Amino acid sequence: MSNPFAHLEESLDPSQGTKKFFNLNHLGDPRYGRLPFSVRVLLEAAVRNCDEFLVKKGDVENILNWNLMQYKNIEVPFKPARVILQDFTGVPAVVDFAAMRDAVKALEGDPEKINPICPADLVIDHSIQVDYNKRPDSLQKNQDLEFERNKERFEFLKWGSQAFQNMRIIPPGSGIVHQVNLEYLARVVFDQNGYYYPDSVVGTDSHTTMINGLGVLGWGVGGIEAEAVMLGQPISMVLPEVIGYKLIGSPHPLVTSTDIVLTVTKHLRQVGVVGKFVEFFGPGVTHLSIADRATIANMCPEYGATAAFFPVDEVSIKYLVQTGRDEEKVRHIRKYLEAAGMFRDFSNSSQDPDFTQIVELDLQTVAPCCSGPKRPQDKVVVSEMKKDFENCLGAKQGFKGFQIAPEHQNNRVKFAYNDKEFELTHGSVVIAAITSCTNTSNPSVMLGAGLLAKKAVEAGLTVKPYIKTSLSPGSGVVTYYLKESGVMPYLVQLGFDVVGYGCMTCIGNSGPLPEPVVEAITQGDLVAVGVLSGNRNFEGRVHPNTRANYLASPPLVIAYAIAGTIRIDFEKEPLGVNAQGKKIFLNDIWPRRDEIQAVERQYVIPGMFKEVYQKIETVNKAWNALDVSSDKLYAWNPESTYIKSPPFFENLTLELQPPKSIVDAYVLLNIGDSVTTDHISPAGNIARNSPAARYLTNRGLTPRDFNSYGSRRGNDAVMARGTFANIRLLNKFLNKQAPQTIHFPSDETVDVFDASERYRQAGHPLIVLAGKEYGSGSSRDWAAKGPFLLGIKAVLAESYERIHRSNLVGMGVIPLQYLPGEDAESLGLTGRERYTIIIPEELVPGMKVQIKLDTEKTFQAIMRFDTDVELTYFHNGGILNYMIRKMAS
Repeated sequence: MSNPFAHLEESLDPSQGTKKFFNLNHLGDPRYGRLPFSVRVLLEAAVRNCDEFLVKKGDVENILNWNLMQYKNIEVPFKPARVILQDFTGVPAVVDFAAMRDAVKALEGDPEKINPICPADLVIDHSIQVDYNKRPDSLQKNQDLEFERNKERFEFLKWGSQAFQNMRIIPPGSGIVHQVNLEYLARVVFDQNGYYYPDSVVGTDSHTTMINGLGVLGWGVGGIEAEAVMLGQPISMVLPEVIGYKLIGSPHPLVTSTDIVLTVTKHLRQVGVVGKFVEFFGPGVTHLSIADRATIANMCPEYGATAAFFPVDEVSIKYLVQTGRDEEKVRHIRKYLEAAGMFRDFSNSSQDPDFTQIVELDLQTVAPCCSGPKRPQDKVVVSEMKKDFENCLGAKQGFKGFQIAPEHQNNRVKFAYNDKEFELTHGSVVIAAITSCTNTSNPSVMLGAGLLAKKAVEAGLTVKPYIKTSLSPGSGVVTYYLKESGVMPYLVQLGFDVVGYGCMTCIGNSGPLPEPVVEAITQGDLVAVGVLSGNRNFEGRVHPNTRANYLASPPLVIAYAIAGTIRIDFEKEPLGVNAQGKKIFLNDIWPRRDEIQAVERQYVIPGMFKEVYQKIETVNKAWNALDVSSDKLYAWNPESTYIKSPPFFENLTLELQPPKSIVDAYVLLNIGDSVTTDHISPAGNIARNSPAARYLTNRGLTPRDFNSYGSRRGNDAVMARGTFANIRLLNKFLNKQAPQTIHFPSDETVDVFDASERYRQAGHPLIVLAGKEYGSGSSRDWAAKGPFLLGIKAVLAESYERIHRSNLVGMGVIPLQYLPGEDAESLGLTGRERYTIIIPEELVPGMKVQIKLDTEKTFQAIMRFDTDVELTYFHNGGILNYMIRKMAS
């Protein structure tokens, strides 16, 4: 059907040709000028894609009427301009696409209909690990090992880039997905099929939000939902509330963007922004570079918002020029945004739109800080770090507690390393990593770290040799300017040599610690520390032997590495003593903001970006040498332990089956608050005594070849066995941290997977009981696929993280939520009961359902299918089944 808003089309620049745009100002509606800039992007997409089928005129009216509709749980469709993936989530997406082609063929449809319609970019950045460091060939050795371990995955991805249209692969060794997106992939304004329109993106990584710092609306979605977008489906979303975050003042000269984002994270957690947009405005925004804004937008998942948007302004345009974008394209970007009413002047308060609520931060009040020891929202001012950690030592086991008995809090363990004796105690730093797109995309903090390293070396300071130090930049541009500015040799001298281009330590690819260090930690039951410039520090994520992990700016990472402990008050205690016996304090070597900015202006230049990115798709020789099949259907290798055809579509028919009640289900796990996707589906090392390890061993592999769970997401047999396999999982049935549960019919304590297999063989359905914020953390489709394969039919929780709830829906797992004011404790649930969940034939979004126990107790819960589209997916057994039926019919 023709677009009912076609009359809004007009030429942007008649002298330059016939390219058009939809001029929303010509709606003649005063409501448009009051909309938040982020909502204007939603509106433009709805107007441009209106076909009275997937997107209707009523949807456009609802978005225009945002001021009233934001509180009414109104569902609107959104068609993003593109999709972005990384390899951990991208491999299972391509596996699903390949399996969907097989399924469509089996249903006698055309398999090549399964093909991305929406442009997709996949950046390989999650596979490289810190196996080697502190040696001249660390980078090459780690990259060689990456290819050795992942060759089969990489061959599969290269096949996918050729078999599917509209899919571009950025090879390994190029950088971190979000930094490559910021510096290279982002269009800001699309110029396609004769139209200009705003760039927007959804990604299979929760930190996709980073791109909002450049004025590109984007957020993370489940891998399953992203696949539907790639196939041309709109996202169905509830019209969000938009929190206006007003920035005033300017940062203190000693404060970094990391300090600002950790402060914002804690503040917005307290405000409560889950499921909402945050839009930044106010004169303080002009004091933030695009890299600063991107750092703040990056940690959006940590404060719980859907997106954290900085509209495009003059600083954004200058960044596009600085990063080597084509100047003619930049001119059209500006012209389009000005014409469409989407260009922002933060110093002009008359442009301020309406917001749901306004909160304010004076940047002058931000102080240097870290976050930890177990959650990114637990900000600690640097001056209080020593005291806070020592309080955590004795506090009850929890987010801020390790429950170390008073008599053991000063335990010390001596050990030998490189023929010298050292000593570890609680708070000793054993990992110090400059890592993650959050910070390595920001020249100010990276050059700040380099200048601090230079001053530290010149002052005679060193880092203890057993501390695992590393530098993993988010793109080759970072290495370029660190070398050109002359600070790289000093970073290397302190042990921060480049070990790879990828996420590395931030996602748990930290590699092994020296064996003597591990033995000392184990012997003393020590709370050893990792310090990283990352965005997540959940238990068990960074390294199994670092129970405390702190997020910090890159300069602070180096400072704590030099100190060797978190138990230091930098204001009163020296970092170290040099060969001349002089005490060196942190303040003696800390670079000032203006000092850093002067170096940045001189050395971060457009030529660097152009040189690095013009060869990004061809520079990796090992990738270029991969020889893959040109067949459109994938030839599955039954011997493969990496790539396996998933069982999701077995026995799929074109006919829908009516929904069935869940009868006499056992509780597989009873878990508490803030259970993350890392707990549900870990990405890190495969423990040698785990079900996944036994599976791989039976296939002839040795522990050296296990690789990580993240790298094996193309194999459902490994991932099902890895579900709830995190060693830090706290199951209330056991009252201890272990990847185990009780199999109630036998009353035996067994691994979670083994328990699920026993239940499956006996024909028993399963559910999970959980607390608040179930599924928080990384966007991870296997945190839904894994429970589905374990036979979990529903989860009953107090609340859900947005993306994870969507993923459960996408797999046909029912997300149930306790009624307000109720939880397992108030209802007297132990988890040892058997549960019958009554599913009526007629379902509506957000309805209540009856739950009956074998104890005769009955209560109600909310079925968290929030939209009609989600109910459609549930009736089909999940979103992918829905797409297959649609393509095959």
